[in-house]
Amino acid sequence: MADDGTGVEDHARVTRTAAQPAPSTPADHRRGLLLIGVAIVLTGLNLRTAVTSVGPVLQEIQHGLGISSGLAGLVTTMPVLCFAAIGFAGPGLSARYRDSHVLSGALATMAAGLVVRAVAPAFWLFLLGTVLAMVGGALGNVLLPSLVKRYFPGRTGLMVGAYSTAMSVGATVAAVSTAPIAAGIGEGGWRWALGVWAIFALLAAGPWLFVRANPGASRGTHVVVRLRDLRHSRMALALMLFFGVQGMEAYIVIGWSAQYLRDAGLTAAAAGLLLGLNQVIGIPLSALIPTLTVRPRVQRPLLLGFMACYAIGWVGLWVAPRTAPWLWMTVLSLAMACFPMLLTLIGLRARTPETTAALSTYVQSWGYLISAVGPLLVGVLLGATGSYAGMFVLVLAGVVVLTVTGWLMTRERYADDEVNRFVPGWSSTAHCTDVLEVAGAETPVSAHVTQADDASPRG
Repeated sequence: MADDGTGVEDHARVTRTAAQPAPSTPADHRRGLLLIGVAIVLTGLNLRTAVTSVGPVLQEIQHGLGISSGLAGLVTTMPVLCFAAIGFAGPGLSARYRDSHVLSGALATMAAGLVVRAVAPAFWLFLLGTVLAMVGGALGNVLLPSLVKRYFPGRTGLMVGAYSTAMSVGATVAAVSTAPIAAGIGEGGWRWALGVWAIFALLAAGPWLFVRANPGASRGTHVVVRLRDLRHSRMALALMLFFGVQGMEAYIVIGWSAQYLRDAGLTAAAAGLLLGLNQVIGIPLSALIPTLTVRPRVQRPLLLGFMACYAIGWVGLWVAPRTAPWLWMTVLSLAMACFPMLLTLIGLRARTPETTAALSTYVQSWGYLISAVGPLLVGVLLGATGSYAGMFVLVLAGVVVLTVTGWLMTRERYADDEVNRFVPGWSSTAHCTDVLEVAGAETPVSAHVTQADDASPRG
């Protein structure tokens, strides 16, 4: 059904608080969508560079800052904690400011944090820089799915594939090039290797400044969709648990696999290349998997394939790290393609851009809190036992959890519908006579719905 850009369809009467300007031409609309698409992809390119650049030089960071393996575990966990904590701010910022301004400011803050982290003389300042560097990634994580839902509702698989592919490219380039940059510069080179990614964050911030506001949008009274009500949705809980555990698996790969391979006898450059291989394999998968995920019958076969790859990859890396490390890292890369599948499902399991934004924030922010336990626990266990056995027990147990929660999230259900059974009128898919907040609109809009059809979901 038609949508007027506010998230409220044409069968409801909508009152705006500002006069409508002249309508834009189709050519202007196409150019605007192209600019938004480019901005989304460039943002995706920067979502993981601040994370994957750490693992290949983790040992140098330890020596340079004089920290223990336990604190090194905190270094690998800190980005995940930031993704969780900062991500909760996404819907609130989106409701008060234009999404384009939120994301441009977040990417600029990310650039500043990368510079602070690179020059930090003390561990606490390094952590502060990490917090700032994660702002861009955290807000991008939760806002991009809703932007895709709003501007490209008929091309969800394509756009999620585009920005998740860009995410994989950025992560791969950072993982592969960080160690060579550090080695080429020499003593203290790890600082340059971590700080260089600030340039790309600034370049990504630029296009968002040119994204225009929706015609006729104005600020008024807002009623925020309550995230806590998503606890009533089994789909939201399944998505959140799956996101958390797959994130734990991924960040253990990103944060600890290179160090594990170095401790097994490989050189720093070889370990970094293997981590890069792990990321490279994910690039074409990031483009392919979302287009497959939109087909319901393919979802569960994909899930079982990912789980088999996780089991094979982790066991192989545990028992034969030097025999065929390229094979194990490749198989783990195949398993990690469950991430673009999950991103696609977040958009498919909500009916509107507003509830997609809420579901994305709920799933990712709480999920990242679960993910954060993994890398930190690996560092603690390694420091206490001197062995990586605890790491492998942890990740293999995670595969079991992923299989169960993944089976639940691949059911064709909508989180909106599940919540509305417990909290009537929670989302715009239900009858509502109150003021609705169009969260994330450019700029936020107050829409007074005076008539709606209970049986017709919005969006």
